[in-house]
Amino acid sequence: MTENQRTIARAVEARGHGLHTGEASVVTLRPAPEHTGLRFRRTDLAGAPQIPATVDAVDSVYRETALRRGEAVVRTVEHLLAAAHGLHLDNLWLDISGPEPPALDGSAAPWCDLLLEAGELAQKAEATRLRVRDPFHFEVGEARYVVLPSKSWRVSASIDFDHPLIGRQFASAQLDTGPFMREIAPARTFGLSAWREELQARGLALGASHRNTIVLSRDGLMAGQELRFPDEFVRHKILDVVGDLALVGARLQCHVIAERPGHHGNLELARRLRSRIGAEQGWVMDVTDILKILPHRYPMLLVDRVLEVEPGKRIVGLKNVSANEPFFAGHFPGRPVMPGVLIVEALAQCGGLLLMGGIENPKDKVIYFLSVDGVKFRRPVVPGDQLRLELELIQGRGSRGKLKGVARVEGKVAAEATILGQIMDR
Repeated sequence: MTENQRTIARAVEARGHGLHTGEASVVTLRPAPEHTGLRFRRTDLAGAPQIPATVDAVDSVYRETALRRGEAVVRTVEHLLAAAHGLHLDNLWLDISGPEPPALDGSAAPWCDLLLEAGELAQKAEATRLRVRDPFHFEVGEARYVVLPSKSWRVSASIDFDHPLIGRQFASAQLDTGPFMREIAPARTFGLSAWREELQARGLALGASHRNTIVLSRDGLMAGQELRFPDEFVRHKILDVVGDLALVGARLQCHVIAERPGHHGNLELARRLRSRIGAEQGWVMDVTDILKILPHRYPMLLVDRVLEVEPGKRIVGLKNVSANEPFFAGHFPGRPVMPGVLIVEALAQCGGLLLMGGIENPKDKVIYFLSVDGVKFRRPVVPGDQLRLELELIQGRGSRGKLKGVARVEGKVAAEATILGQIMDR
């Protein structure tokens, strides 16, 4: 079954203060052309820099989902994205005048109301869909996720909090627009009053109040508050899953079962689902394809697989770091660490695949790298790690291109660099 992409018919606006920063902002939701996806624009910054709502742009998952592109950041995006994703909207400009959308009432319901007020506009292009065909599961800390094939999109979740009003809760919802609006969107964010001091010391919850947060005392609700559902807490966790999975960039057809879900686990799930889009749409290159383009061979071939390619724009590849890598024998052998220069080399090779993508007869060409700038190493890479190599073409002319690259392990930045490459005859 195919469906067309959708956007809204007219612009609508919301004002308020952010949940974590407490700063005032205005969000204007605008119609966007086909294939735009969900994109934030920081209208208060010079040039209104864009931040795509994709898993590759994730900057932080501590008590929120925050996105970054360069110096531009937008925080606590999950409730707004849940509304867009739950209403099956594919393309939106999310113009924001500050670092964080208004918290509104702490749920996705006001955002849904605003989007419904804007009306819906069908577009000609076919929507990107992801149907999970084979079940898989994984664990992140205390969180556990199981993903099953399904004819529809459903999320089930369980939580277990040491609080008399929460305890162990389970909920499940089929995420068609109607059930999402009724059963999930109104569920509000929550927190214990005992958390306030610690969170505010971290610069979080500075805008939290009884108007946008369910506040729990030691043994119940704070005075003057009422629950919208007896199990509103687990429903809000499902809401966060929906918002975080908007970063996959596709309409999902699967059953997600999440035990103790949190943003960190949700984003790992989003990464795994997004990599499957490439497989379904033929974007994936295996090592056989890579060998046809790059001249490198073992042990210097440092890209095992390509997950995503947007020709002339960006590429995402993988390097599985095995304990059998020859460099581990002599590089800190008592506590093996991948040499930083080889992480940069892996980024460069992956970037070379992007630059060579539009070249005829790549076997007659070779790419040399002319400069590497802004190299930073954030964490060691050790045997068993999987390097996710993300590169974006930031400047290109003819046979030369400049790439911004980031290498991640489990979503955390391991290294970054800006690389200039030149394609030449062999």
